[in-house]
Amino acid sequence: MTKPGSPYCQCLYYASNALARMTTRMAEEEFSKVGLSPSYAFLIMTVAKKQGIQPGEISKALELTPSTITRLIEKMEKKGLLRRKFEGKTTEVYITAKGEALTDEIKKCWLSLYLRFSDILGEETSRQLSGMIYQAVKDLE
Repeated sequence: MTKPGSPYCQCLYYASNALARMTTRMAEEEFSKVGLSPSYAFLIMTVAKKQGIQPGEISKALELTPSTITRLIEKMEKKGLLRRKFEGKTTEVYITAKGEALTDEIKKCWLSLYLRFSDILGEETSRQLSGMIYQAVKDLE
């Protein structure tokens, strides 16, 4: 076992934030190849999977607040990657041809990110850690 680098390494809050900062940096590096932040890339992938998806569904899929989703969609609309269609009280979100053209490259970035994690942590450890972290998120909700 390695010697702890910080007096706070046994604190879940400290350790999870340190991990989040490192993984965020890596994700930003990968998705910068398509000129998007990780949040925008995951938004594009989510809408590409289900044309006409409602913002509430996107919010659940990405585990972000509805107001954050609205802001992300608005910015992607301005870039011409998504469009909204308003039907009465319902909003549907669609990917544009410009957005669709990016999806293969976005998926390559996502795969590259996965491979970076797997190369460093090992594939099995990477999968197990992802599962454990996500389960902890669900348990803490």
